[in-house]
Amino acid sequence: MKYNLKENVMKEDRLSGGHRMCAGCGSPIAVRTVLRAMDPKDRAVICSATSCLEVSTFIYPHTAWKDSFIHNAFENAAATISGVETAYRAMKKKGKIDENWKFIAFGGDGGTYDIGFQSLSGAMERGHDMVYVCYDNEAYMNTGIQRSSSTPSFADTTTSPVGTVIPGKQQQKKDITKIMVDHNIPYVAQTTFIGDFKDIGQKAHKAIYTPGPAFLNIMAPCPRGWRYPGEKMMEITKAAVETCVWPLYEVIEGQYFLNYIPKNKRPVEEYLRMQGRFSHMFKPGCEWMIEEVQKQVDHNWENLLKRCNG
Repeated sequence: MKYNLKENVMKEDRLSGGHRMCAGCGSPIAVRTVLRAMDPKDRAVICSATSCLEVSTFIYPHTAWKDSFIHNAFENAAATISGVETAYRAMKKKGKIDENWKFIAFGGDGGTYDIGFQSLSGAMERGHDMVYVCYDNEAYMNTGIQRSSSTPSFADTTTSPVGTVIPGKQQQKKDITKIMVDHNIPYVAQTTFIGDFKDIGQKAHKAIYTPGPAFLNIMAPCPRGWRYPGEKMMEITKAAVETCVWPLYEVIEGQYFLNYIPKNKRPVEEYLRMQGRFSHMFKPGCEWMIEEVQKQVDHNWENLLKRCNG
């Protein structure tokens, strides 16, 4: 089935409104866009690691999910959905199921980069026909804005607080997208909300309809943890792409493809300045932090360009 942007935006949402997520939160937008990339005739089993997404969309006995939904533990979203996919294949082989079903797991960065990494890595290595979607908001937002291995350098969180001893998180952000590429799976992509949502829609469609395991990493800002006005979310994701903090690319059967190159690569401080978690970096004497982040971004961008052109 070919992806059609105009037809896609007209599809009925598979995640209903009234789900209690914060205004300006990226995760429900990520979910709605990914699920809308499915053929309406196909059915889906969705699972979600414990997270803001789970506790706000499934408050027993009420649910915002129109597809079959499983709430699993923080650490085993990939294991749960891979088990369901295995059962489906067995039942289809026995002739007990005729419908086409898709299997999609959602997890935040805490349940993906950290706590759930073992089950994610195992599911990818085993080759299940499934999609794992990380909505990356760069901290453990649901439990109090603690740092994760996805949290970027110098970000102020409750477990990497800015003060006289440390200037925020001292380590760099883990590159989970590249780690998933190294699992030699058919499809891996990094995306976010920009322009007409064509990039995220096309990548979601490819992930869902590529046979075998697929991984999507979606930047999904959090207004509470990142400290920005809810209506500024799209401006932040655009700045992330234009500064090359969050490049848009995909890897198909091991081959890298860059989906967007900024005409004029903007300085990283334009992205950082939009968020309260980085406000300390703009105080006198803290210029070295911005310079360090710029060096990290430039280094990662040049390495990505080499992979895409190599």
